[in-house]
Amino acid sequence: MRLVLDELYSNRIAVELRERGHDVVSITERPELQGAADRDLLALMAVEKRAILTENWADFAREMENVLAAGNEHYGVVFTSRRRLPRSRDTIGLYVQVLDDFLRRHPSEDALRNSYRWLSDTPAG
Repeated sequence: MRLVLDELYSNRIAVELRERGHDVVSITERPELQGAADRDLLALMAVEKRAILTENWADFAREMENVLAAGNEHYGVVFTSRRRLPRSRDTIGLYVQVLDDFLRRHPSEDALRNSYRWLSDTPAG
C-alpha cells in the first residue's frame, strides 16, 4: 500500500517509513498538495493509488461517501485519534512502528480501496 500523511503528521514519520522500504510521502514534502481541499486530495491520491492518513474523520467520512455516490473510487483512508494515538515529537517512533506493522499487513496497493481503517496505538491493532 502506498500512503500519504496529512499535514498534521511529522514528515519524519514518512522518512523513517521509506527507510523501512515503504512508499510513504508527507503532504509537507509535496508543496502542490499543501492546503488542498479534502475532496481534491482524495481524488489526487486515487490517481496515485495512495491511501491517506488523517485524524479528520468528520470531513473524510463525508468525502468518501461523496466519491462513491458519484461512481468514483478512492484508495482508502487510515484514521487516527488523538486520544488513542496522540501526535507529538515523543510519539513519532510509535507512529513509525504502528504504521510499519500496518503497511506490512496490507501490502496490496488496493488493500483499502473504497474503505477505511482506524489505527490503534499498538501494532496489529
